[in-house]
Amino acid sequence: MVLATAFAVSTPQNSLRPVAVAAASSPCEAKSAVAAATAGASQSMSTSTALAGAMAATTFVGSRRRRALQLSRPQRLTRLATARTTGPCCCHGGAHLSAEAKAELEQVVAAIVCHGKGITACDEGPGTIGSRFEAVGVENTEENRRVYRQMLFETEGANEFLSAAILDPETMYQKNDAGLPFPEALKACGIVPGVKPHLKVYELPGGGGDTVMQGLDSLAARCREYKAAGAQFAKWRSPLAITANGPSEVAIESNMRDLARYALICQDEGLVPIVEPDIVMKGDHDLETAVAVNVKVQSSLYKAMLEHGVYMEGTILKTNMVNAGLSCPTSYTVSEIAEANLSTLRRVMPVAISGVNFLSGGQNLEDAAARLDAINKAKGKNPWNLSFSWSAALQMPLFELCRDKGGKMPLTDMGALYKQELAIAAAAAKGEHSPAPGEGDHKGKK
Repeated sequence: MVLATAFAVSTPQNSLRPVAVAAASSPCEAKSAVAAATAGASQSMSTSTALAGAMAATTFVGSRRRRALQLSRPQRLTRLATARTTGPCCCHGGAHLSAEAKAELEQVVAAIVCHGKGITACDEGPGTIGSRFEAVGVENTEENRRVYRQMLFETEGANEFLSAAILDPETMYQKNDAGLPFPEALKACGIVPGVKPHLKVYELPGGGGDTVMQGLDSLAARCREYKAAGAQFAKWRSPLAITANGPSEVAIESNMRDLARYALICQDEGLVPIVEPDIVMKGDHDLETAVAVNVKVQSSLYKAMLEHGVYMEGTILKTNMVNAGLSCPTSYTVSEIAEANLSTLRRVMPVAISGVNFLSGGQNLEDAAARLDAINKAKGKNPWNLSFSWSAALQMPLFELCRDKGGKMPLTDMGALYKQELAIAAAAAKGEHSPAPGEGDHKGKK
């Protein structure tokens, strides 16, 4: 005998009460029993006191093994979402998001996390890119910024190596020479456009130099505007430094919880959040300390994201490569650095997050590519796609081509070099790069 009991949720008391029972002679008839019980529930429930629909539960009588009905994955997700929209863990795993919203997030993630392709990070604000222009004699004007970014986006063949591009808000609303807004032009090339929301660094009082990023106020409204302008993802960077006393617990927790809140808001507005905890390379810490701090920071991040109810499958990690401090006196081979990065990921990285895009973080292209290549060669069966999201490593050599050119940018030559650099980065993302001996090693400062 199979008894299927349908329960209604009484909203004033938030309690379950049985409202209909249907019987079946065997487990094979359980679905019919559940349907009958649910139909009975719909007739007997008061619409003012019960939630629409009924949650069906089956009880197998006279059996030593109690077995639940086999449901498809969408049915299981629907039941989980229904069960988690109120009460404890109500936002668990993005349960507040619709199935369509989750599917859209996953589609964008899949387009970005593409084997052998990476992200070009072009999100420097006017002041940052302006200082780079001025260092090589180029005037910092909006038009120069526009044509420079156009070269990064539309160099012929660049889309063979790029899956996404991170834009500054200014660039989101600029157009290419053909009059297309840059997000639309990028999509036409098969490159996913994203944006870095406006952020400000704030030094924590009494924190010994520890900082947090400010930008959560009005973030939802800004994300809505970016989405309307064509963005499909966003990126938030939280830098932390290894010092004699830092980063402090307060700095780690504050930054990682802010990242989690940012991710939650982005997903609610239909943008994939790229979360970027960045342990900067400045300092004299050794590689073992770098591993310990990165494990601490990333584990704090994932805990905060889970507690906030972020849909993990709809996120991407952008993080620093685990490295010894620039002033560390101990030397390490590129293989040792690769193992440090893989050890960090294996200890804390959720399988639900399918991709990691490493930032360059002050490394030159040769070292960054050699290290990414070594990480991918040693990755084995680890499930994540490990690629790049580089700015300075790709762009600083391009700026050097502008020196002694009378303020002009040799865009054709810059585009040709840029494509060569992207080919190196893409090969490293597949573990197919051939670095020169010594590239990627950390040479200790004596």
